[in-house]
Amino acid sequence: MTEYVIIVALIAIAAIGVYAAFGNVIKGQTGAMAAELGGKAGTQSAGTAKDQATQANTRGTAKHSLDNFTEAAGKGR
Repeated sequence: MTEYVIIVALIAIAAIGVYAAFGNVIKGQTGAMAAELGGKAGTQSAGTAKDQATQANTRGTAKHSLDNFTEAAGKGR
């Protein structure tokens, strides 16, 4: 039984990490879908999702080390 608790905890930690990295992208895409389903244009939300995805890609490809740790930590990333 303990193994299942550990597996669920690891999945939860991974989900938190993914949401922290791509949370704004997910929010933008969900907003665009909700707007389209509501009969409105979702282009603004889709544009926001695209911008956030570009920023996430930039942060993901940046070199991370102890030298720039405080800069990244200050951004909440």
